[in-house]
Amino acid sequence: MLKALLIDLDGVIYQAEELIPGAEKTLEWLRAEQIPHLFVTNTTSRPRSAIVDKLANLGVEVSPDQILTPAVAVSFWLEEKKPESIALFLPDATREELAPFRKLEARIESQATAVIVGDLGAGWGFPELNRAFRLLMANPDSQLVALGMTRYWRTADGLQLDVGPFVKALELASERKALVFGKPACMFFQQALQRLGVQPSEALMVGDDIRGDVGGAQACGLKGALVRTGKFQKSDLEGDIVPDVVLTSFADLPAHWNSLL
Repeated sequence: MLKALLIDLDGVIYQAEELIPGAEKTLEWLRAEQIPHLFVTNTTSRPRSAIVDKLANLGVEVSPDQILTPAVAVSFWLEEKKPESIALFLPDATREELAPFRKLEARIESQATAVIVGDLGAGWGFPELNRAFRLLMANPDSQLVALGMTRYWRTADGLQLDVGPFVKALELASERKALVFGKPACMFFQQALQRLGVQPSEALMVGDDIRGDVGGAQACGLKGALVRTGKFQKSDLEGDIVPDVVLTSFADLPAHWNSLL
C-alpha cells in the first residue's frame, strides 16, 4: 500500500508565476490527511530559500526541509567525499547551498577534483562549456557531477534546454560518466525516501516529465503518476514508459489516492 508522495514542483504545483488550478486544495488535503510527502525538484537555477519564497508569494507555505534539490543532495555527497577543490557551473544564487566547500576561481582550468554542472540557462556559452571540458581533461581522476539530467522545461515563452544536454556533451567529449544527483538517478530518489522513512514500493512520484519523473521513479521501484500539465505532451503516452496513472492535473490526486484505499 502506498504511504508517501514525492512531488515535482514546476509544472505540477505551479507553472511560471501561477499555481496550477486546484493545486492549493490538494496541498491542504495532504496536510489534513497527514500524508508524508516531499517536494523533489531538479531546479538548479535557484536555492531552496528562493523556492520557499516563490511558493509563499503564491500562497503556499513550505519549509526548506520539505524540499530536496540536486544541490542539497550533492552537498551531502561532498561532506562525505571531502574533495580538495570543486569547480561550479551553477547560477550564483544556487551556490549558497554549497557555500562550505572550497571552490576554484573562474579563470582556473585545472586542479578540480569535482566538476559540478547545473542549469546555467542563458549563462552557457562556448567558454563555459570548454572550461568544464578542460578541467575534466586536466585531471583524469576528477568527477563530473550532474545536478540532474532533465532535458528541457517549459518557461513562459516556450520550451528551454535544461542541464542534461550540456552534461551529455561533456560526457562525450571527456569520455567521463557523470555522477547524477537529481531525477532520474536512483541515488536522488533514495535520499528522498530515506527522509520520509519509506520503501520504494510505498511511494508514488507525481511529475510532468515522463522520463525524469515517471521513468526514473519506476526504474527505482516507485510508482509513477504523470500529470497533463507543465511540459506534458501527448507523445509522452506513446513511448516505452507507461505511467502507473495519468492525472489531468495535481488536483486529481486526492480522488486517485482515495481510490487506492
